[in-house]
Amino acid sequence: MVSYRRILLKLSGEALSGNSQNIDTEMLKTVVKIVQSALDLGVEVAIVVGGGNLYRGATLAEEGMNKITGDHIGMLATVMNALALSDAFDRNKIPSMVMSGFPIGGGVCEPFNHTKAKEELSSGKVIIFSAGTGSPCFTTDTAAALRAVEIGADIVFKATKVDGIYTSDPLKDSSAIKFDSLSFDSAIEQNIQVMDTAAFALCRDNNIRICVFSMLEDNYALANIINGQSIGTMVSQNGE
Repeated sequence: MVSYRRILLKLSGEALSGNSQNIDTEMLKTVVKIVQSALDLGVEVAIVVGGGNLYRGATLAEEGMNKITGDHIGMLATVMNALALSDAFDRNKIPSMVMSGFPIGGGVCEPFNHTKAKEELSSGKVIIFSAGTGSPCFTTDTAAALRAVEIGADIVFKATKVDGIYTSDPLKDSSAIKFDSLSFDSAIEQNIQVMDTAAFALCRDNNIRICVFSMLEDNYALANIINGQSIGTMVSQNGE
């Protein structure tokens, strides 16, 4: 039995890079397969994508770049990733639309509109949200939580390179212990770094669950979670 009607999938820019520093076409194919598995279940899919594979504002800010300028460049990087994803979907006969948090002319993508986004999702399109919240100083994790609230998503799925949330980075600490579930308050109190505090708080206050899972293990992991399997780490009000 399908657990969710409409989901938001959060993809980091690094998730699209594979072994390269840009956009890996094989990773685009992987994302297409993951999303298709959810669509096959009749679930509506929206995506928020980051831009860290193309540009990292924090790095250049440390070297002296103005933070606001760096954030604007980072938001433009997410638009490039979103366009690449949309092209991959279209080539695989999956209708999609890119929406931007700030206006971009020339027919590149649509400006964000929550009413239109919901209409297009209901028609079967995958909607890819880019440019974060449209304002500097907010992460794409916060953008994912905000867009989930605005479109009425049932859950936010965060696809990462590890299979859930751990007490520390399992890629660096072999003694790290995985959480099967967490409450929002526990995630905030423990300063869990997989998403920022604002994202956790937005989802908590709007009762939208977050599931952190690996996009590298199994192309059907997302579909299996939607079907009720316990995969990854679930963050909810009560930690169940």
